[in-house]
Amino acid sequence: MIEQIVVAGGCFWGMEELFRAQVGVVDTEVGYTGGSNDHPTYEHHPGHAEALRISYDPSQTTLATLLDYFFRIHDPTTVNRQGNDVGESYRSAIFYADDVQQDAATQAIGRAQPRWDGAIVTSLEPLTQFYSAEEYHQDYLQKHPGGYTCHYERTFVSDM
Repeated sequence: MIEQIVVAGGCFWGMEELFRAQVGVVDTEVGYTGGSNDHPTYEHHPGHAEALRISYDPSQTTLATLLDYFFRIHDPTTVNRQGNDVGESYRSAIFYADDVQQDAATQAIGRAQPRWDGAIVTSLEPLTQFYSAEEYHQDYLQKHPGGYTCHYERTFVSDM
């Protein structure tokens, strides 16, 4: 059975590109969640985060593994910012669907905090509705390999 988790950590293009290559990830979809309007668009999504819905096979990976990776590919210590992208749309957040996901997210923050100099500001927000982004945003960096991204895998001293 395939499971899903929704995360946000800056521009959704870069996160999607990195997550798609992870073992056990069977699908990714960029979209908007956590905001104040129904059917948000790129031009109008007040309060919504640019988010990534990750579908994964739990027989091949775990939620903990995916959340640990999430904290490796973006800076969770910056409020409403990743790289040059600034604003609430670019906040670091985990949108949990149930208590199990909320607990896993809390534990992942605890595991990640010692690796970062600043306090992790990732918000934990209940997932209410995920709205798929426009088609031109889906698989964007597959369509435009030289496109913008501020995401990359970090190596921490504790990894060595």
